[in-house]
Amino acid sequence: MKKNSNAEIALVFRTLSDSTRLRLLNLLSRGEVCVCHLADTLELVQPKVSRHLAYLKRAGFVETRREGKWMHYRWSEQSHPLARLVLEALRNWMAKDPVMNRDRERLEKICC
Repeated sequence: MKKNSNAEIALVFRTLSDSTRLRLLNLLSRGEVCVCHLADTLELVQPKVSRHLAYLKRAGFVETRREGKWMHYRWSEQSHPLARLVLEALRNWMAKDPVMNRDRERLEKICC
């Protein structure tokens, strides 16, 4: 993300305006997770989850690693100061939100 690009900042907020993408970021907040576990946890079909993850990747929020046929996702380091602050606040909110906590508990039962 460029440091002074209004379009890039708009992309940050557009990306974070979707509840499914927020839930995905929440599940990735503790480390790398396979897309199959994300889909199972959120009870969504894998193509829908992959579409949202691709959006998060385009915005620079997540990085990927392939292992066989599975893609693993994790939070990426943010170089833009505003994105860093927004994500830090988001992570703090997620840690306290009951819905986000239930999602993380469900993920722990499903996989890791």
